[in-house]
Amino acid sequence: MTAEDSIQNKLSHIAIIMDGNGRWAKKRGLPRSAGHKKGAEVVQEITRAAGELGVKYLTLYAFSTENWQRSPEEVSTLMGLLREYLHNDIKELQEKGVRILFIGERQMLDSDIVEQMYKIEDETKDNANLTLCIALSYGSRQEIVATAKKIATLFRRGDIELEDIDIKMFSDMLYTKDIPDPDILIRTSGECRISNYLLWQIAYSELFFTPTLWPDFTKAELVKIIEEYKTRERRYGKV
Repeated sequence: MTAEDSIQNKLSHIAIIMDGNGRWAKKRGLPRSAGHKKGAEVVQEITRAAGELGVKYLTLYAFSTENWQRSPEEVSTLMGLLREYLHNDIKELQEKGVRILFIGERQMLDSDIVEQMYKIEDETKDNANLTLCIALSYGSRQEIVATAKKIATLFRRGDIELEDIDIKMFSDMLYTKDIPDPDILIRTSGECRISNYLLWQIAYSELFFTPTLWPDFTKAELVKIIEEYKTRERRYGKV
């Protein structure tokens, strides 16, 4: 049985750290912007592939809170590509019934980008074929701290008791409150670290690290990872 035949019985959510755009460009003597542009094309291809495979949730790490520390020139280039992506590349996904969500610290983004994000979320809110969650200006530690502050505020106001605070309450106040935890986390480019991504949500995710640079990542490799995932036994701490 192929991944296409059985994936719906095995997993619902794949999260990806899309890494390696800059190295892909450098290997070809191209500017880093060329790598980011090619990477945006692969986002389209892998989102399309995920929908074809029956995946219900796909979360992509597009821009971290730490990425703001890159050079002003690179950040400007990335924001320009983001604007282009939001205005042009999203249309195909909308037509294919993809619901699009954004998680992260929106206040750090320019107002026109934030406005477009809200517009896209509203226009796609009833789509049900696939939920594409884009982590943008996102940092997991920042998300966890923000959630702790929300709970502390509720407690201080007397809206909740200490005994009400549990894992479910905490999860329901994260950016990903309506999304199941990832079954699979993939990182491309050969780096073997999580980089402040979905730290709470991946407590029991299966991790896959591939040397493939993101612009070279394909549906075929995604299927290969899914096939390996099917061979793993997930015990969630049990024997």
